Amino acid sequence: MCIDTFVLYDIIQTYKEEAMLIKLNFESDIPIYLQLRQQIVLGISSGDLEPGESLPTVRQLANDAGVNPMTVNKAYQLLKQEGFIIIDRRHGAMVNTSIPLAEDYQQHLARHLAAYVSEAKARGVSLNTLIDMISILYRQLEEGTHD
Repeated sequence: MCIDTFVLYDIIQTYKEEAMLIKLNFESDIPIYLQLRQQIVLGISSGDLEPGESLPTVRQLANDAGVNPMTVNKAYQLLKQEGFIIIDRRHGAMVNTSIPLAEDYQQHLARHLAAYVSEAKARGVSLNTLIDMISILYRQLEEGTHD
């Protein structure tokens, strides 16, 4: 398994104690643009990326990650469509200061959770174990101790 890790913005955010790391697995079946999207959402949910914080330009992120700029653009457009970021021609991409919790998302979440819960149940994972796993992951995001 080849996982490349790079600093999202070492140069841009030099005032921060620690730069956010992005992990991409180029051997994964998950497309790179979706991996980028997920890593940025993880950064937002964990507080590594704060509301109003600027993201690197498409070119800069593509160069840092060693991917095609169209890949980064696709990730940014998806994040914009989902309400995680805003894109302004003058200021570039920034973390949205008020990420909407749409009812559509709750339905989307329920569908995905149903699939994961069904598989876990079929494999013998108990309800208590599932609840514990979700609680631990949620706390790790709140505490900033996620992987």
